[in-house]
Amino acid sequence: MPWDKEIGRRLKLTDLRMLMAVIDAGGIAKAANRLNYSQPAVSKAIASLERALGKRLFERSRKGIELTPYGNALLKCGTEVFDSLKRGVEEIESLADPTAGEIRIACSEPVFIGIVSAIISQFVRQYPRIVFNVALRDAFAIYRDLDTRSADLVIAQATVPIDAKHMQQETLYHEEVVVVASSQHPLVGKRRLAIGTLADEAWVLPPRGSFITSLVTEAFQKNGLAAPRIAVFTQASRLILVANSQLLTVVPTVMLKVGGKHLPIKALPIELAATRRPVSIVTLKNRSLSAVVQLFIEHARSLAKTMARD
Repeated sequence: MPWDKEIGRRLKLTDLRMLMAVIDAGGIAKAANRLNYSQPAVSKAIASLERALGKRLFERSRKGIELTPYGNALLKCGTEVFDSLKRGVEEIESLADPTAGEIRIACSEPVFIGIVSAIISQFVRQYPRIVFNVALRDAFAIYRDLDTRSADLVIAQATVPIDAKHMQQETLYHEEVVVVASSQHPLVGKRRLAIGTLADEAWVLPPRGSFITSLVTEAFQKNGLAAPRIAVFTQASRLILVANSQLLTVVPTVMLKVGGKHLPIKALPIELAATRRPVSIVTLKNRSLSAVVQLFIEHARSLAKTMARD
């Protein structure tokens, strides 16, 4: 359907907002309740969009309402429209104060404890009018926040390929991982350890299939050893568990330097193969970033250079 002035007049932002609310709520009645509109008003808005476009936007199924391909395309468009409007308002506000606003970040837990928390600590002191909204995600879900415009940027280990058509990636630094134990652990203080020395130790690691857990398991198997005994699988901070137990874990070096420097923990003198991986900032192509987000990225680059020299 070609764009013309008539369609432009008939498509309304309010109707588009109601469409998005219906999908988010999972039904017209629930959306009406959230928006404080009557149910007929929401139904009328959806019908108006369908008349303007000449296409059905919803199909009813046993699970409720589902978007047609036309509805899905319009929903994506609506997400981009409201995101652009939000970015525009933030840009106007930043003209008055370029050090005030909101920064929405999606990142993995190790990256948050490492570089992200360090940058936020700087910002809290220097720019008290900036608010952070941080979402911790696993490797397979971390880019969804970019697609839905609920995050301004992603900072993560590059273990899952990005959608290069819509996203752009900038490597900040290459991180290594280390085996960590409580400072009271019997193995701390040894000059050199072979991986067989750790065969009878208990571990706390991220969920199965994660980079860290796969790395540890493969290191044991390559040396003809059985898989290590993993006592705890968790996404939560493993360093706290290690500091208060005899458990071992593996973490990025930046997580140890920044997030663990005040904990009674030590890195063990053992090397694991293939431990270097890039940590990157990922943003959407053709999406303007607010002044405060650009300021955050500049600080991230600066801190990454400092870590590379350490």
